[in-house]
Amino acid sequence: MEDRICIRLMADAKQILDCRNVVQDLDDSFNSLSNTLNLTGNSVRLKILYLLNQEQQLCVCDLSDILEMNVSAISQHLRKLKDKEIIYSRKEGQTIYYSVSENKLGLLNPFFELLKGNMALK
Repeated sequence: MEDRICIRLMADAKQILDCRNVVQDLDDSFNSLSNTLNLTGNSVRLKILYLLNQEQQLCVCDLSDILEMNVSAISQHLRKLKDKEIIYSRKEGQTIYYSVSENKLGLLNPFFELLKGNMALK
């Protein structure tokens, strides 16, 4: 640990240790946020999330038609998002509908607002 302490004469050791403790305490949250942002960094998945947010729910066929992609490709993206609990599914008869998980909306909404803002500028 001693080799990680700043060698500046006026280093604030308490600040460094406090910040280190905060980062360690939030480690799970950092990992969760990082995983979410990593998945949303793909433009197709971001489009899917945007559409699900706008429409509240869509099925794979709806997304396939909207994005002009085959169902298999859309399904792969949905599986990745569902595995990380960014979206959830609900079955109605033979159709499976997808929606954005409520606990991810707080993180995603600022990005959606940026997208809407860019659209308004055009």
